[in-house]
Amino acid sequence: MVSYNTRDLTLAALAAVRRSLAGSGLTHEVIVVDNASPDGSAEAVRRAWPDITLIANAENRGFAAATNQGLVASAGRYVVLLNPDTEVLAEALDQLVRLLESRPDAGACAPGLLYADGRFQHNAFRFPGLAQTFLDFFPLHWRIQESRLNGRYPRRLYARGEPFAIDHPLGACLMVRRAVIEQVGLLDEGYFMYVEEIDWCRRMKAAGWRVYCVPQARVIHHAGQSTRQFREAMFVALWRSRLRYFDRYHGPVFRRVVRLVIRLGLGQATRRALRDGLPDEELARRLAAYDQVRALCSPLARPAL
Repeated sequence: MVSYNTRDLTLAALAAVRRSLAGSGLTHEVIVVDNASPDGSAEAVRRAWPDITLIANAENRGFAAATNQGLVASAGRYVVLLNPDTEVLAEALDQLVRLLESRPDAGACAPGLLYADGRFQHNAFRFPGLAQTFLDFFPLHWRIQESRLNGRYPRRLYARGEPFAIDHPLGACLMVRRAVIEQVGLLDEGYFMYVEEIDWCRRMKAAGWRVYCVPQARVIHHAGQSTRQFREAMFVALWRSRLRYFDRYHGPVFRRVVRLVIRLGLGQATRRALRDGLPDEELARRLAAYDQVRALCSPLARPAL
């Protein structure tokens, strides 16, 4: 678990992990990597859970780099990446282990996610492309937003309650086979925040492994609790990471077209921000973030690798 400035959520997430593991019979270790949280998260974890392995960084190294610290320190046959804004329910971790035990082709698996109020949350996605990028900026009818065109898998697959193969889940909770990590390597630390799990799953699938969603394993996801703290900075980090992904896995024509789509989308977002009557300071921050992403998408910009 990587934490940044989410002290109370982190403590609650760790308590849920312990409840889920109690009576499971699983031999386990828990590792927390704190990215220099200014809210005292590291000390709070140390006090509340002295038996947990705590790695307290002196600076915010980003999600991928901090996760890799935890992966290197771990010893399990299976490793779970778990966000601090989650609550593992009942036997979810045990169910994920059983999936990997029963399917030798499975390199990784993820649970079904719920919002805090119990509503369904998508956790099965196709690898991102032009359509998803367009729909991020120009959302259409909700049926299209929920469709394959926007990278979603049908809800009926979740409703069946049986595991199904996917391209990738969200990184909120992801269990990975140790042998897969040894084969494909750690997370790419060039992603400071976002997309690192998509890149990882793509590398797994390229190596012949499958990734599964296990809807009967349930985890509550209080989405975005850490990243909401710096909305503009995280907006820039998101698109920087997406461009890195696109540049790695797509050719020059795709890269030019996707940058054009993003620039058009930023124009639309700018017009919307100007219409919304935001306070001057907030408007300035938002427009500055749009300008940073626009610069990344310039035809003169170097590839984001």
